[in-house]
Parts: sequence; C-alpha cells; structure tokens
Amino acid sequence: MIDAERLVRAAQGGDTLAMNELLDRLAPYVGRICGPIALADGPDATQEALIAVFRGLRGLQNPAALFGWVRAIAVREAVRVARRQQRQQPADLSELPAPDDPQLAVHVHDVLARLSPQHRAVLVLRDLEGMDELAAAALLEVPAGTAKSRLHRARASFRKAWRS
Repeated sequence: MIDAERLVRAAQGGDTLAMNELLDRLAPYVGRICGPIALADGPDATQEALIAVFRGLRGLQNPAALFGWVRAIAVREAVRVARRQQRQQPADLSELPAPDDPQLAVHVHDVLARLSPQHRAVLVLRDLEGMDELAAAALLEVPAGTAKSRLHRARASFRKAWRS
C-alpha cells in the first residue's frame, strides 16, 4: 500500500489512479469532520470538501501536511454548507432526556442540530479532533477568545441538556 505522501505527489503529477485512491482514503476522515458540523447536510459538505481537495491538491506544497490541510478545508466547507442550508437554530435544549437514555446518539444529534455551525465546528475541533483552543481558533480564523467563548457556550448547552 502506498503511503499518503507518495499518493499526494503522484496525484499532483497527474496520476488519476493515485488521486482516486487518495480521495477514497480521505473520504471517511472528511465525513467524520463534516457530519457533526453540517448535520443532515454532512454528506453534501463532505462532497464539497473533497471537491475542494481535488481542485486544490496541486497547490499543496508540503504533502506531509495533508491531513491538517484537509481538516481546514473540511471545517470550512461544513460551516459554509450549514450556513447555506440555514441550520442555525436557537439552543433550546429543554426537551432532551438524561444521559442514560438508550437513544443517546439521537439526542446528541439533536443537541448538535440546535447549535450554530460555529459552535459545532469548535466542538468538533476540540473534542473530536483534540486540537487546543489556539489551533482551533487559527483554523476557524477567529480570535482565540472567540473560539474559547464559543466552546464554553456550546459545552454549557450540552450540560444544560443533560440536566433536564
């Protein structure tokens, strides 16, 4: 199996089989990022992100930075798609059940649906991707304080939901 860096170089050189394999490898990763941010439109955001990767791959100067570069594209596209689809709703989380509910995954999705795309993005970057606040802020192109306050508000909404 060819490593990702070699696939990037081959794809940049015009090898369509390498590009296809690279996109196949990246699709699950991009989907894990786009899904929680764009929610029902996660597949659309994933597709948009993969198209952006396809179009921009020749400009990637450091193939070792592939996953960071792809993550930035995925977050940007997921937020853009979520905004375009007007998924922003007020965070009225009073109807959610306790954490031991067997349908917890459905309820987590419901909580995410009630958050703005910006709040979902910072949650995904911090809690799923494990980024620190400064890195998340840089990726989202917002001041560190903004990222921190969004994260605080998003987590507070979750806490409120679990208590009700």
